[in-house]
Amino acid sequence: MILGIGIDIIEIERIKKSVEQYGDNFLNRIFTKTELEYSLNKKNKFQHLAARFAAKEAITKAISSHHKSFGWKDIEIVNLVNGMPTVNLLGKLKDFLGNDKIIHISMSHSDHYVTCVAILSLKT
Repeated sequence: MILGIGIDIIEIERIKKSVEQYGDNFLNRIFTKTELEYSLNKKNKFQHLAARFAAKEAITKAISSHHKSFGWKDIEIVNLVNGMPTVNLLGKLKDFLGNDKIIHISMSHSDHYVTCVAILSLKT
């Protein structure tokens, strides 16, 4: 059973400009240490940062009718060994999924945009 759906699209250039304008203040407010280590070591670092930003937005939309009190860093996007992105919920969201819910995400990008869809569902 689907409990929530969220989608987000963002211009990669928007994230690049935020990083250039606000630097570490922006990066450390939005992203976890793990996300920064992963993204900043990539050739297309702004694309990877934008993907994580879009994922956090999509996840927020998917869960917002069930949980409202959390921050950017309570959602962490990591990649499995095979490259598939997955979600770690931290802080105030750590216990939200419990044993009965799961969040699926799918991210995609072009040269200028990144998009992510998130689905919150009951485990079957």
